[in-house]
Amino acid sequence: MELRVLKYFLVVATERNISNAAKILFVSQPALSKQLKDLEEELGVILFKRGNRNITLTEDGVYFLAKAKEILSLVDITVTNLKQESIIGGEINIGAGESVQIENIFKIISNMMKEYPNIKTNITSGNADDIILKLDNGLLDFAIIISFIDKSKYEHLSLPWYDKWGLLVKKNNPLAKKDYILAEDLKNIPLVISKQIHTDTFLAEWLGKSIDDFNIVATFNLLYNASLMVKQNIGSVLCLDGIINTNESDLQFIPLNPELKVDLSIIWKKNQTFSNIAKKFLENLKTFIS
Repeated sequence: MELRVLKYFLVVATERNISNAAKILFVSQPALSKQLKDLEEELGVILFKRGNRNITLTEDGVYFLAKAKEILSLVDITVTNLKQESIIGGEINIGAGESVQIENIFKIISNMMKEYPNIKTNITSGNADDIILKLDNGLLDFAIIISFIDKSKYEHLSLPWYDKWGLLVKKNNPLAKKDYILAEDLKNIPLVISKQIHTDTFLAEWLGKSIDDFNIVATFNLLYNASLMVKQNIGSVLCLDGIINTNESDLQFIPLNPELKVDLSIIWKKNQTFSNIAKKFLENLKTFIS
């Protein structure tokens, strides 16, 4: 399978029209149609549902589109970094969950840019499950996570920063008057929690019982949308401090008691082959935290 054909497929999937895609790619429509047919035969699946004017992706086509994007992105990253091997430059690809402590990573990168102006930093945000999947697929050099680490698959470096758990509520909520939240305060109130793997177990240890014993009305993977649920009185959110700016808003964050902290780690795949700039980043990170 040629990269050229993957690019053809990507344009056709985006345009949903072979004639338009052919013009963009500067190829004839019959030639493009043949390339797509050959691709389907090579894969043994139907990628497109062909209509009179437009075409749409089949279920297999949707899956292949996601993988084609990842493959082409990985190729672009590799080519960019190879071109920069003679100098210290290229792309650093970092995935990170939501945490105010990520600003420390940006401090390191900012300092590096003064010495190595040819750096480009790509930050991918998401929950740990999404970030680790991209790390496994080679789309990221590093992932910064606040959850369980599989030490059989990843190298890791513990970071000297942590986040605190608490409850995000509306300021007119009776709980907003409290200085801290106890486990008993969460009984019978509607709660919104992260759907990230291992979160249930982590919270259950603090609560002293299964999370299923509480009134969970919704889940989230990124906190901003969850904060909108709070504003609309759907529930209060168990989350980390500092991610949502509650200043001049009708929201308030209240820490848990006993205090519940989560440590941050940066991980990378075992036997990872780093670009020169990724190596420099790791060196600078170790120096920064030592």
